[in-house]
Amino acid sequence: MFGATIKTLTAAAILAGSTIVATAADYTLRATANSNENDEDYDGLVVFKNYVESASNGAIEVELFIGTQLCGNGAECLQGVADGSVDIYISTSGGASGIFPYVQVLDLPYLMTSDRIAEAVLQGDFTRKMRDMALEDSGGMIRLMTIGNTGGWRNFANTKKRIQMPADMEGLKIRTVVADLPQELVKALGASPTPIPWPELFTSFQTGVVEGSKNGITDIMSMKFPDAGLQYVTLDGHAYMGALWWMNNAKFMEMPDELKMVVNDGFYALQQATFASPKRKSIAAYEAFVEGGGDLYVPTPEEKAAFKEAAAPVYDWFKANIDGGEAIFAALTEAVAEVEAEIAAANEMDLK
Repeated sequence: MFGATIKTLTAAAILAGSTIVATAADYTLRATANSNENDEDYDGLVVFKNYVESASNGAIEVELFIGTQLCGNGAECLQGVADGSVDIYISTSGGASGIFPYVQVLDLPYLMTSDRIAEAVLQGDFTRKMRDMALEDSGGMIRLMTIGNTGGWRNFANTKKRIQMPADMEGLKIRTVVADLPQELVKALGASPTPIPWPELFTSFQTGVVEGSKNGITDIMSMKFPDAGLQYVTLDGHAYMGALWWMNNAKFMEMPDELKMVVNDGFYALQQATFASPKRKSIAAYEAFVEGGGDLYVPTPEEKAAFKEAAAPVYDWFKANIDGGEAIFAALTEAVAEVEAEIAAANEMDLK
């Protein structure tokens, strides 16, 4: 079933008391990211490679393929992970949703409200739940290793006016990808979803084919969208830009436990690097946006609550229309609630 679907959609510490001695690599991991060396995905892979090779004492070699050398898109790269031609691959939720539709839960708006909450949630049992679902659906071939970040938070940006409330989005043509969930969100907020390929977006802003988008600030600035008229950004933070790191499960499982632990710790180090990288890169991006005349608006708590209320129908749509949607939605909302309670308790103690 999985094979038919995917073809259609085309140093650190080692375990205490353990020592790994190798004169040459016993395992080679081929890792790919369809991005470039300026991206946080690359930052994470560099950290992963350095950690794993060092902590394994050379027993594991990590080869990095940045760009489209091994595969060109989500379906193709996940097929590569399944058949073993690719050992490690990073996808967005959109890139993996054709195979694992429930990963789009990361795109649901306003469920996680801060980096502190998102990072705690993604280090816990929620990610293990998604891992179990993906292993089952892939016939045990594709393993979710961790979820990091790739670009910070999605915010609404446009060429026309400051957006403070959902009513301000009425009638705006907002660029989305060709996927149901982001289009449902844009419609729920009163705007008009307009699917546009990423390479065509700059010209589409210039010509008025679209008037807004939902992107992180580093993408906005790296693509020079302000030069095309994108001058208004509202920091509503409607979605955390999760990065899903996949691995060929057979390759992971064939390793001895001490090397599995090295790889596992390597993905933890990678995750931490991708959590940090967008925070640093966004500082200069926001400064450049404002210096260029851009309008940067932070909604009040009341305004953010209004956005969440307007977007609420998207939650019901997701649970009703996405395979596995109800189970993964429950897993995420329960994890968020637990983390929020833990943070509130910690804050109470820390502020005394």
